[in-house]
Amino acid sequence: MESQSKIPYVVGSKSPTAVAINSASKAGEWIKSRLGLVKELNTKVSAQDLVTDVDKGAEAMIRKLILTHFPDHEILGEEGVAPGAAASVEALTQASRSDYLWIVDPIDGTTNFVHGFPYFCVSIALAYKGEVIIGVIYDPIRDELFVAEKGKGAYIHGKKSVVSEESSLEDSILAVGFNPDRDYALPVNMKGITALSGEVRSLRAAGSAALHLAYVATGRLSGYYEVGLNVWDVAAGVLLVTESGGKVSDTVGNSYHLGVRNLVATNGKIHDELLESLKVADATGL
Repeated sequence: MESQSKIPYVVGSKSPTAVAINSASKAGEWIKSRLGLVKELNTKVSAQDLVTDVDKGAEAMIRKLILTHFPDHEILGEEGVAPGAAASVEALTQASRSDYLWIVDPIDGTTNFVHGFPYFCVSIALAYKGEVIIGVIYDPIRDELFVAEKGKGAYIHGKKSVVSEESSLEDSILAVGFNPDRDYALPVNMKGITALSGEVRSLRAAGSAALHLAYVATGRLSGYYEVGLNVWDVAAGVLLVTESGGKVSDTVGNSYHLGVRNLVATNGKIHDELLESLKVADATGL
């Protein structure tokens, strides 16, 4: 009898996972076609927090594709929420009243997209009663599709995703973020970045929380830390990491839930050491 590990990963054509994959892929290809053709550029919480007509168009496309199949489900999309942490928290509270909640970031890495830096993605998650059960991230530049289903593992183009093996910070490569919230989140992150820079093999800050998490899931990064994130930045990526054998928590070690804004995601082996470093540096944001 063929072993469980060799059974191919198959997604039913009418399943929510298939809808998420289709929505992310179609939106991603359209976004890629608009690279260098932004017509409308605005800012949100700061001059560094950008939004374009392409973000809005991609979210509208994703909403239409999801609601065609699941008209009774709720959708929480970045572009439908007012700027700022308080608005994000309130929007999540309101949207979470529905059993099924789709969480959408049409372009995670908008600043990169605007500047033509080829590191951005579409992130789509589905939560059921507050727990993420599907996570899909699509990188249209590299044509890389990351998919996770609760209890079924995580995959990149059908190949099982597994976290890295580093067991100490000194052997690790970590991703960090330069948060657009200049008043609160960025100063805290800088404390963490300063402390970690002397403890790890190297740091990376490529500008997309979702892709950073996807890279932790696939073993390209040992971990990722950032304060001041929104649920649409991380929901899909968190499931990718946990289904790949990694660990995700807030910055003091509490279990992840949809309201977590200060995040640590690792291969699991360096998690406690990373949390301790952030604690000592007063860089938890909590």
